[in-house]
Amino acid sequence: MPSLPDAAINDLTDLLGPKGLCSDQDVLRQHNLEARGKFEGQAELILFPASTEEVAKAVGILAQHNIAIVPQGGNTGRSGGAVADQKQVLLNLKRMNRIIEIDPRDFTATVEAGAILQSIQNAAYEHELLFPLSLGAEGSCQIGGNLATNAGGLNVIRYGNARDLVLGLEVVLPDGSIWNGLSKLRKDNTGYDLRNLFIGSEGTLGIITKATLKLFAQPNHIATAWVAVPSPECAIDLLALSRRHSGDTVSAFELLSNFAHDLSVTYLADLTPPLETKTDWHVLIELASSRPDDDLQGLLVDLLGKAVEIGLASDAAIAQSDTQRKNLWAIREGVPHAQGFEGGSIKHDVSVPVSRVSDLIERGIDAAQALIPGIRPCPFGHVGDGNIHFNFSQPLDMEKQDYLAHWQSLNTVIHDIVADLGGSISAEHGIGQLKRDELAHYASDEKMKLLRAIKAAIDPDNRLNPGKVV
Repeated sequence: MPSLPDAAINDLTDLLGPKGLCSDQDVLRQHNLEARGKFEGQAELILFPASTEEVAKAVGILAQHNIAIVPQGGNTGRSGGAVADQKQVLLNLKRMNRIIEIDPRDFTATVEAGAILQSIQNAAYEHELLFPLSLGAEGSCQIGGNLATNAGGLNVIRYGNARDLVLGLEVVLPDGSIWNGLSKLRKDNTGYDLRNLFIGSEGTLGIITKATLKLFAQPNHIATAWVAVPSPECAIDLLALSRRHSGDTVSAFELLSNFAHDLSVTYLADLTPPLETKTDWHVLIELASSRPDDDLQGLLVDLLGKAVEIGLASDAAIAQSDTQRKNLWAIREGVPHAQGFEGGSIKHDVSVPVSRVSDLIERGIDAAQALIPGIRPCPFGHVGDGNIHFNFSQPLDMEKQDYLAHWQSLNTVIHDIVADLGGSISAEHGIGQLKRDELAHYASDEKMKLLRAIKAAIDPDNRLNPGKVV
């Protein structure tokens, strides 16, 4: 059994029953290893509560024994925010996965925190509604983790981050009490916005157990195109043109380097290059509308014709079927997996103002190549909201471990440029433990003082996810 107090284990066993806790090494191994493999926890016990009340009572028991808790969702994170030390306990919410209500009059969904993101999307779709949060791990990530990290994804340009999609929360606090902030209100100015304290807090202030989410009208029309562009600067101008020309119906606008494009079509099965034209940069653009009479295909044809005419694009292919649309998205979404076939990859999840994306890419590539000759840049991401996954593959003549030894020095180079451009060192993956020290380095003294004061006020004994964020 785990090296935790017998009294605590007995109390938790009585509370949760045999399905509610586990010390099996095979199960723990799955939950201790962070998705990217960069962090591996040492937790000897994992809890699987089935209700908010069980979460609250378990937190209370652990507080009595001064045992720290690491909340965990689908364990799809990238910053080491959901792994635990040996004397800490993992608390996973996968059994709390109910879609409690879809309300088509209020355009809301009320769900438990362990609900899989794709399940929420599907439940909304059955009511001709849309929950727009969408990301690569949507088939396995849990909404509680999405909210705890303020996930971004593919539709931020139109609908905002996870924070923008929440009306209310239910949260278990570090002492085991429950704050019921579930609400369908669109306007509520009664004091501080407690909801936004917990969204993006990465489980360091409370454990999200339920959420009331915003839903939207299901799009009736979607038009998708793959576009060859001369440069990131042209991509930014194409985005501005697209928003104006389409009446702001742009729902996604993704940028890929040619290297990123080639990785997907080379290594992933059954993917077809959209264009014969050779280009250094690619854009995936999607328009969406719920208006029944909109002709988005015609609108996209006109838009891209104008873009070619004024030199913002050299070629384009518009998807003519759902199969073709899925092929385009598979190329974009397959980049992170495909990059693994080229050896070591040093990654950056950063954001800058949209107008500075080109500066970031140009300066970042120059600085990285000066630091590590032969390095192969692989930038891609959500240029529509300024979020670039600025990845770099190892030089062909360098061993993987030798290359990965440069992780910190390359991070510093890229993050210094991001800071100089008024950007963020974490756009959508969170701080976790990966970027904790860098947050303290780049944030102002005033910001760090406020963050630490909030943590001390809500979790004075540092029992929730210690060592993460601050």
